[in-house]
Amino acid sequence: MAQVDIRQVHKSYAGREVLARLDLAMNDGELVCLLGPSGCGKTTLLRIIAGFVTPDSGQILVGGQDVSALSPSARKMGMVFQAYSLFPNMTALDNVRFGPRVAGTPRAEQTRRAEHLLDMVGLASHAQKFPHQLSGGQQQRVALARALAVQPRVLLLDEPLSALDAKVRVQLRDEIRRIQRDTGVTTVLVTHDQEEALSISDRVAVMNQGRLLQVASPATIYREPADAFVASFIGAASVFAGRAAGAAIQVGALTLPARAAATFTPGQPVDLFIRPEHVRLAALTDDIPPGAIAAIIQETTFFGSLTRLHLTLPDGGKLWADLPSEQAETFRTGSHVAARWDATAPRVMAK
Repeated sequence: MAQVDIRQVHKSYAGREVLARLDLAMNDGELVCLLGPSGCGKTTLLRIIAGFVTPDSGQILVGGQDVSALSPSARKMGMVFQAYSLFPNMTALDNVRFGPRVAGTPRAEQTRRAEHLLDMVGLASHAQKFPHQLSGGQQQRVALARALAVQPRVLLLDEPLSALDAKVRVQLRDEIRRIQRDTGVTTVLVTHDQEEALSISDRVAVMNQGRLLQVASPATIYREPADAFVASFIGAASVFAGRAAGAAIQVGALTLPARAAATFTPGQPVDLFIRPEHVRLAALTDDIPPGAIAAIIQETTFFGSLTRLHLTLPDGGKLWADLPSEQAETFRTGSHVAARWDATAPRVMAK
């Protein structure tokens, strides 16, 4: 399978820079998610890889071959769109068989390949149904099988799950990952859904305003964000602006433990990011324990197995804490608590 190298790819529309000379290398058989907010350039980059959009400059290499000047059909890539884009007058079997047929594959091989792929996506019994007879999730499975039927060097997925309801989205997400691993095809998936990206990827490429901010494993992206945007965009985090003060940061009269602050010059302006799962709570007694801060529970949000508590600090700052729901039930809205976290937990960044 192919390795994809994106080299210094740049694109502007009407003088507005959409992609800012991006470099990104994808390994053979890897699934990489392009993740970012709407308008960050991720779909434009995917369409440049596919050959539907021509960059102003830069190269796209697949398996060491420069495909920048090749038409989309000559690049031997499979693409799955958000809107399915199935042929309405063809059965599921004929939709999957379409690519190999256009490529001149013998009819018996077309059918064998299409039946195998429909079985792989769990739709063998729906081979003779037309798209209008299938659910949205089933149509997207057919679209995935059709993209794989051409035996692509690279599989491109453009927000393939965003039109589906939550339960089907999770099911199909897991199926895409299973099928990608089974086939070993190098895959690029565009999404704005961070949960989707973190759960399905080998690596995540976080984009904003046409730039790649960080490319790393999901765990690294979450635990060690490269900058303030990544830290805020990936997962939930409470953010505090203050000044480095040894192994803490000073936010007004509050001292917030953060061992990473010791690497900054005392007094240097910094931001502290703390994930809600790192915050621990205890009922507040007369004295605040060392290393803890006083807080008031303003509201709670129930997520099933966990509950998020929204806290207000003495200076008016906001703090989130995620607790197992059984434990969270011991705290009441309006109650005073002591909040604390391990000093190694926060991420501290220069402003």
